[in-house]
Amino acid sequence: MTEAESRTGEDLSPAQEVKTAVADFMSAFNGFRADVHHRIEKQEERLTMIDRNSNSPAHIPQRPQLSAAAAPEVPHQKAFNAYLRSGEDDGLRGLELEGKALSTAVNGDGGYLVDPATSQAVQSVLTGAASIRAIANVVAVEATSYDVLIDQGELGHGWATEAAATETGTPTIDRISIPLHELSALPKASQRLLDDAAFDIEGWLAGRIGEKFARAEAAAFVNGDGVDKPTGFLTHSAVANDSWAWGSLGYVLSGADGGFNGADALIDLVYALGAQYRAGAAFVMNSKTAGAVRKLKDADGRFLWSDGLAAGEPARLLGYPVVIAEDMPDIASGADAIAFGDFAAGYTVAERPDLRILRDPFSAKPHVLFYATKRVGGDVSDFAAIKLLRFAAS
Repeated sequence: MTEAESRTGEDLSPAQEVKTAVADFMSAFNGFRADVHHRIEKQEERLTMIDRNSNSPAHIPQRPQLSAAAAPEVPHQKAFNAYLRSGEDDGLRGLELEGKALSTAVNGDGGYLVDPATSQAVQSVLTGAASIRAIANVVAVEATSYDVLIDQGELGHGWATEAAATETGTPTIDRISIPLHELSALPKASQRLLDDAAFDIEGWLAGRIGEKFARAEAAAFVNGDGVDKPTGFLTHSAVANDSWAWGSLGYVLSGADGGFNGADALIDLVYALGAQYRAGAAFVMNSKTAGAVRKLKDADGRFLWSDGLAAGEPARLLGYPVVIAEDMPDIASGADAIAFGDFAAGYTVAERPDLRILRDPFSAKPHVLFYATKRVGGDVSDFAAIKLLRFAAS
């Protein structure tokens, strides 16, 4: 019974009625607040118990996990995996490639682009291989050839007077066209191996293709004849550097037939190259030649060869880096076994950025063939940027 009810029948003034009503309201509100506070305490106790159970020590046996969430698989990777393992191409045909994954759509003639992860793995193998590619100018093209415009003539000049101007010569521009050729690889695997879920098909495929492509490219960039393959820089004619002309490579003599006549020949080779190229120049030779060169000493008995100071840093000869390209010729009579130059200016590698793979489960049963193709070309783009050391006396 409220205070107002207990005073039923009594006459109350308006002020007393308001005071009584406020007192009743505060009493009810305090009861409601106490009830809410009690419920919150109960809820906090339940949360504390749940937290203790989930963070219990390792020695307390826990209920085992019933299942684990599967990692989401990228659509193009799933479709490419299905094609490599079983030849099913429905996923690839219905796949919409996003611009950030590949820039070229899947062709409908049976050739399929490698998924981006595999393409990057192949490219890393090519870049890391001991090849001219590591120091050459590498460009990506979307055409059948790549043209290089070279200004190989000097612009004439003259001193003008106040009353007359002197007409000068016009520079000469050459166009060098580098066609792209198809490089292919044909690794194979048994169907049983492909059916094994634990087998890393992308890693295996990238490694095999990268190894084959790297060996073929390295040989072509040095000795390729230009027939269905890149043109190697040693394929071009070489003339004595004193009579050098555009379209050929200049050479200096070692001073001995099939060997060195001291270390002066290497110094002559360095300074046969124009000063504008020496800042980015490097020596190129194979391992056998490098073994002979690193034994050379100057007049004070100091080795000309110095190893890299850090891991991965190339060795240096006369202060310039040394690239070991195994396709360079050995030291022999009349051999151009050492090259020196700025290959970023002197040699250009042009390639299409896409790599294609065709799966063939029929030609070599029970094995599955993977026919991979890539288009690449290469040629000398500046004949003044590369010089050779010929091992001959005259």
